[in-house]
Amino acid sequence: MLHSQSPPLNVNGVKPADVAVLASIGLHMHSSELSTVASRLQELMSMFNPTLMSSYSGETYSNAPHYGVHSTLLEQAKEVPSHIHSSQHSWKLVVVFVQMDQMCACDNQKIKRRFTLALFLHFQSVIRSTVREVDAALQLLHAQLKRTIVSIALWDGELDTLQSKSCPCLELNQQGEVRIQKAMLTAGLQHDAIEQASLDELLVKKHWYSDRDDFTVILQDKPLIAQLTSTHVSQHTTSFEKMTILKLSCTMWLVSSVQIGRSLSGSQASHEIDKLTVQLWTNLLQPTSGNRNTDDNGDVITLQCPTVDRPFVRTEWNSPTNHTSSASPLFHPTTGTQLHCDHVGPSDSTPTSVHELRPGDIRVVAAVGDSLTAGNGIASSPTNILDVLTQYRGLSWSIGGDGNLTNITTLPNILKHFNPNVTGYSVGKGKQHTHQAFLNQAVAGAKSQDLPTQVRTLVARMKNDSRINFESDWKVITVFIGGNDICEHCYNSLQYSVENYVKRIKEGLDYLHKEVPRALVNLVEPIHITPLREMHTDASLKCPTWLVEILCACVVLPMPSSTAVEKLEKFNKKYQLVLSELVESNRYDTRPDFTVVIQPFLREVIVPRLPDGRPDRSFFSADCFHLSQRAQTQMARSLWNNMLEPLGNKTTIQDFSTDIELKCPSKTSPYIRTYRNSNYTYVGPSPTPAPNTNWGSDFSCVDLSPSDSVPTSVHELRPADIKVVAAVGDSITAGTGAKARNLLELSREYKGVSWSIGGDRALDTVTTLPNILRKFNTALKGFSKGQGSFQKGFNMAVDGAMTLDILEQIKNLITAMKKHKEVNFDEDWKLLTIFVGGKDLCYYCTDQNNLSPKNYSRNLMLALDKLYKEVPRMLVNLVEIMQMDTLKEVKKNTLGCSLLQRISCPCVINPTENSPELEEIKRINHEYQAEIHNLISGSRYDLKDDFAVVLQPFLHSSFIPYIGEGHADTSFFSLDCFHISERAHAEMAIALWNNMLEPVGQKRAYNNFTYDRSKIQCPSEASPFIFTKVNSVPHPPMTTTTAIPPTTTGSSTTGTTSTTQMPMCAPPQPVWLPVIVGAVSLLVGITIAGLIFSFVLCKKRKTESVVEIQNADNDNVMFGTKSKAEGQENVN
Repeated sequence: MLHSQSPPLNVNGVKPADVAVLASIGLHMHSSELSTVASRLQELMSMFNPTLMSSYSGETYSNAPHYGVHSTLLEQAKEVPSHIHSSQHSWKLVVVFVQMDQMCACDNQKIKRRFTLALFLHFQSVIRSTVREVDAALQLLHAQLKRTIVSIALWDGELDTLQSKSCPCLELNQQGEVRIQKAMLTAGLQHDAIEQASLDELLVKKHWYSDRDDFTVILQDKPLIAQLTSTHVSQHTTSFEKMTILKLSCTMWLVSSVQIGRSLSGSQASHEIDKLTVQLWTNLLQPTSGNRNTDDNGDVITLQCPTVDRPFVRTEWNSPTNHTSSASPLFHPTTGTQLHCDHVGPSDSTPTSVHELRPGDIRVVAAVGDSLTAGNGIASSPTNILDVLTQYRGLSWSIGGDGNLTNITTLPNILKHFNPNVTGYSVGKGKQHTHQAFLNQAVAGAKSQDLPTQVRTLVARMKNDSRINFESDWKVITVFIGGNDICEHCYNSLQYSVENYVKRIKEGLDYLHKEVPRALVNLVEPIHITPLREMHTDASLKCPTWLVEILCACVVLPMPSSTAVEKLEKFNKKYQLVLSELVESNRYDTRPDFTVVIQPFLREVIVPRLPDGRPDRSFFSADCFHLSQRAQTQMARSLWNNMLEPLGNKTTIQDFSTDIELKCPSKTSPYIRTYRNSNYTYVGPSPTPAPNTNWGSDFSCVDLSPSDSVPTSVHELRPADIKVVAAVGDSITAGTGAKARNLLELSREYKGVSWSIGGDRALDTVTTLPNILRKFNTALKGFSKGQGSFQKGFNMAVDGAMTLDILEQIKNLITAMKKHKEVNFDEDWKLLTIFVGGKDLCYYCTDQNNLSPKNYSRNLMLALDKLYKEVPRMLVNLVEIMQMDTLKEVKKNTLGCSLLQRISCPCVINPTENSPELEEIKRINHEYQAEIHNLISGSRYDLKDDFAVVLQPFLHSSFIPYIGEGHADTSFFSLDCFHISERAHAEMAIALWNNMLEPVGQKRAYNNFTYDRSKIQCPSEASPFIFTKVNSVPHPPMTTTTAIPPTTTGSSTTGTTSTTQMPMCAPPQPVWLPVIVGAVSLLVGITIAGLIFSFVLCKKRKTESVVEIQNADNDNVMFGTKSKAEGQENVN
C-alpha cells in the first residue's frame, strides 16, 4: 500500500506507509516473545516504508529506550522523544505494551485470609494503579510528541508464563480457576466499567487525547494472549529452528525463523508467536469483515492488508470501537417462583428405599461441578467482567440457598417448601473451601478429571459436620460437569476423549456409591454447548469474544458450517449419551438406598432471543459465557421438573425463553422418580467389545496416476512412480513382538505389519507405508510379509541393531536389489526408510565413547554416503529418533512390563526420576536429534538430481499416547512395554506418509495417536510430488487457500479448504527493482575498476619499457666504446 500522495494533516488519515517512526514501550529485559513480536512488527512496517526508523533493536537491549529491567511505562515514555528527536515532523506510531504478568505481585498471606473479597479488591487496586501509570505515560507522550498515533496493547503472550512464573494471588492448585482469574483480570483492565477503572473508560473520559489533529490514542480491542495451555506444551522437546511462512496478502512473503527453548514445542511456540504477530498487526489496521488469519491447516498465516476503502492505521475516529459502558442493560426479571402443591409432607416414616423417597424426606443437599455450579458471575452486571470472578454460591441453581423461593429459585429453595429443615446448601459468596460453600464443592474451571477429588472432599464434609446424620439423613447430590472438557477437547483428543470422560465420572460415582448411604444422585448431562457460538457471531451484542476464545476456544473458534463444528456437535452428544450408558448398566442399583438418575433437560438448548431475533444477552453474565441469574433460575426449575418426570418421559429440551412452571408431586406419584418407580427397564450394560485386530485404514485419494514419463529428478517424484521400497533399522522396523499374544512370542519378528516396510494383506486391514503405496502402484516390490526372514523382501532391519550396524545393512540391501530379477537397479525409483538409534540410547551408559552423539551421526553418514555413491534414483526417509525417556511412563503390573522393559533398555528405564543419570540420557537424546539435523542440513546429499535425503520428524516431540492424566496407553505396546504393537505400527505408518506429503520446514513434529481410519492424507493437484528440500521452496500464488485447522475429536481429524482471491495491494516498490539496481551497480563498478587497473598497468609497462630502452642504449654506448678501444688496441 503506497503512502499518501501528500503528507496527511490529520491523525485519522495516516496509512501504514506514512509512518516514518515506530517506537515500542513496555518491553523488558526478559520479554522474549514480546521482543520477537515487536521485531516482526518492525519488519512488517518496513515493507510499507523501507526508510522506517525504529527505536527497537533486535540485536541489543542497550540501544533502545524501553529495555530497562524494572523501568516503568512512564520512565520508558520519557526516553522516546530523545530517540526520535530528528523526526518531529514525521508521522510516528508508538505501541504501548501493558504486560499482564507484571500485575501479579501481592501479599499471598493477606489474600488467603479472606480470599474472595481480598482477591477482588486486589484486582481492582492493581487495575486502578495500572490505569494511572498508563495515563501518566500518555500525558507525557501527548505533551512532547507531534504527529503521533499511540496504540495500547494488553500483552499476556510470554509462552513460559504457565511454567516459570506464578501469581501469588492465584491458587495454583486449581489450574482451570487460575485461567479464569487471569482472563478476567485482563478483561477488567481492558473494559471493566466499575468505578471507571479500565483503560477503555480512561480513553473515553480523556476523549482519546485527541484535542488536536495530530495526536490520538487507541486501545486495541483484542488483547494479545498466548493460547498455549498446559495441554499444548510438549514435555520433551529440544531447541531447534522452526520455519514458519507468514503470507502477507499484498504480494509479499515473509519467512520468519524463531529460536525456541526446551520448554515448548518448537512448532507450537513459533506458530503461537506468529499468531500474536498477526493479531497485533490486525489490531493496528482498520477492521475489515470476514478475515481469517490462518490457512493451510494453520501452517501458513495470512496477514490482513489495508484495503482501498479501509487504508488507514486505526484510530477511534476512523474506526469507532464498541464501549461496554453503552452495552445493552442486563434485564433483571423476577427470579422467584410460586409453588402451589398439595402433597408437600414427608413420608409417615423415614423410607428405607430410594425408590419411595418423597421431596419432604430429603434432609441434605449437595453438589459438585464447575463454575456454573460454583456460581461465577451469576449476579454480575453486564459491564463488570471482573465480577465474573465472584462466586455467587448462594444463587447457584442446584445448591444455592440465599433468600427463599419467592425471590430466588434454586433446588434447595424448592425443597425448603417441602422440608424447612433442609441443610447443606451454600449461601452468599465464596470459594469451595469457605464455610459459606458448605456442601457446594464445585470448583470454577473444573474438568471431569477433578470430579473424584471433589466427591472425596464432599463426603468428608458430610461425615464431619454435626448438622448431618450421615447414616440416616436422605441426601440429594447433583453432579454436573463436562463443559470445560468439551471446551478443550480439540487440543488433546485423548485426554478429553469420551472414554476418559466416562471413566472419570464412573470413578466419582463409584466413590459415592461405596461411601454414602441413603442418597439419590442427580447426574445432569453436559450442556448442549454449541448454541453458545451464537453469542459471538453478532457484534451488536458487544460480547468479549476474545475472552471466550481463551475460556472455550474449541467451541467458539471453528468457522460456521465447518466440519469442525459438525464434529463438535457429535462429540457433545457422545458425552451426553455415554452417561446414560453408564447409569443403565445397573452399576449403581445394587442396594435399595442408593441410585443415580440421569437428568437430561440440557440435552438440547434453544437460545433465548429478543423480539428482533438476536440472542438475548440477559441470560448470560458479563463475559457472555457464564450464565446469569435469569438462566440459573430456569435451570433450577427444569432440574426440579426432571426429578418429578418418570424415566423414559423426561424433558430433554431447555428453552430458556419460555415460562417454566414448577411441577408438583401427585397423590398417585408422590416420589422423586427413579427407574423402579417409573416402571422403567434398563437396557443393561453394553457387551464388552472384542479387542480390535483390524488396524487398517480407509483410502480416499483420487489421483493415483504416475508421471507422464519416468521422472529423472527426485524432486518431481510422485507416489505412483515408486517401484521399490526398502528399510533398514532395528527391532521396531523388524516388527519384533508386534502381534505377540504371550511372552514366548515376543521374540518373533512380524515383518508383514512393520510400519515402514510391511505388506501383509491390504490397506483396509493392515496399515503400513507399502500398503499405502500399493494403492498408487500395485506392482510395488520389496515389502516384507509374514513372520521371520523367509519373505522379508528388502526389510534389512535386525533386532537389536545399533547405528554401527546400519552400514552393513545398507551393503546387504544394495546386493539384494542388484540381484533381484524384477528390479531394474538403474532405472526403478526406490524409497528407503531408515530408523535407528533407540538401542544406542538404551545402552549408552555402558559404552559412552562408541555410542556418543558424534558416532551416531558418523555411522549414519557412512551409510548415507554409501547409498549416495552407489544407488541411483533413490529417496531416503530419515526418521528422527523419539524421546526415549518417555518409555518410563509405560507401566503395567505384568512380568513382561516390570522385568523385560528394564532388560531391553536399562540406561533409560533404570535411572530414577530427576537423577543425574536420567538427565544425562535426556541430554544425549537431544544431541542425537541435533546431530541428525546437522547431518542433512547442508548440501552433502543434494548434488545429484536423482537422490535426496529427507528428515521426517513426526516422532520428535513425543511418542507416548495417553489415556488419562499421566497414564500411558499400553495398547500401543507389546507385552514387554518396550516394543510397539501392531496398533502403533499403523499409527507410525500414517504419520510417516503424512510427513512425506508435508513441505520441509512445515512438517509436523508430533503425532496424534487417536485411532481413525481416515487420517491418510492425499497428494494435491498443486503439490503432487513427495516433498524434498528443493520442491518445498514456496512460490507466491495468485490465490490463497484458506484451511480450517484440523479439529481432532475422539476419532478423527479433518479440515476444509476454500480458495479466495487475494486482495492486491501495491508494494512500496517493485520487488525486482533492488535486484536490477544491485546487478547494474555491480557491473558498473567492475567495469570502472577494470579500466582503472588497465590504465595503471599500461602506464607501468610504458615506464618499464622506457627504462629498458635507456638501459639498452647505455649498454650499446658502453659496448661501442669498448669495441672501439679493443680495435685501437689491435691496431697497435
